[in-house]
Amino acid sequence: MKIPPKLLYSCIYWVVRAMYATLRFRETGRKRVDAMIAQGIPMVFSLWHDELFPVVHAKRDLELIAVISQSKDGELLADFMERFGVKTARGSSSRGGVKALLKVSKAMERDRLSSCITVDGPRGPRHKVKEGAVFVANRANAPIVPVRLHMSRSYKFKRAWDKFQIPIPFSSVHVAFGEPYYVPEGSLEKDAFDRECQKLEDRLNAL
Repeated sequence: MKIPPKLLYSCIYWVVRAMYATLRFRETGRKRVDAMIAQGIPMVFSLWHDELFPVVHAKRDLELIAVISQSKDGELLADFMERFGVKTARGSSSRGGVKALLKVSKAMERDRLSSCITVDGPRGPRHKVKEGAVFVANRANAPIVPVRLHMSRSYKFKRAWDKFQIPIPFSSVHVAFGEPYYVPEGSLEKDAFDRECQKLEDRLNAL
């Protein structure tokens, strides 16, 4: 018997909530983020696709909108994120990408939301920054915040393009927030986009 999607997603949500309760989280660099939240400054949180799973803990009082792909896997992820209070914009590099990024930048300007973007998703190459986060930060005039989530023990999907990680229950997760920074204002040419993508990639690798 086929399980209805809504029932399946609900079951996954409660299993994940129970698993989260066993994890030990440690954060560094959060004070800089909290200071910007207090000032009402939206931010572009940028992270690797394989480290996305524990991000809902780091969310806490942040009002977030995330770009999620329009694939079948993306449907599951979007439902998962929305159940944890994260708004979503559906799109990817292959389908609806620009439209989704524009929706995110408008939500940041209009509703003062921060955004969460997996910078190498949805298909890779793994740990190579694409233009999405830079585009949104430039469009919304918002600072980029590099984020890494280091899991002490995790299950890795080795056949997946990103080697997606899920923390093992009772393990620890270190959430490292990098220094917020702004990209240049105004229209950016391809060379400028490439430089900004490399800058973000370097900062992520350094965390």
